[in-house]
Amino acid sequence: MQYKAMHRHADTTARKIRPFADLIRGKDAQEAIELLRFYPNRGARLLEAVLKSAVGNAEDRGVRDADELTVVEARIDGGPIMKRIMPRARGTAYPIKRRYAHIHVAVADGGADE
Repeated sequence: MQYKAMHRHADTTARKIRPFADLIRGKDAQEAIELLRFYPNRGARLLEAVLKSAVGNAEDRGVRDADELTVVEARIDGGPIMKRIMPRARGTAYPIKRRYAHIHVAVADGGADE
């Protein structure tokens, strides 16, 4: 069975988190947490927190062995974009796009291939 967790409106771009999602996809959950723990990037911290939440959801729902959980889905989607204006010389303006991301992580126990 799959156990999911998500973080919507994460305060960083999807482009900065996607390499870490590719890194943990298909690995054991505990191994993935250990991998993410030693990266100094903010995206790794956010993804680690969501992965821990998915493992916690699995334990809360009564999974037999939490050590056998594997990451079956690690998806980073683009979120909303806040658009701002930076005033520049001679009355012109440059756009500023503040991008957000949605982080989706799903873990499954070893007996199910869903």
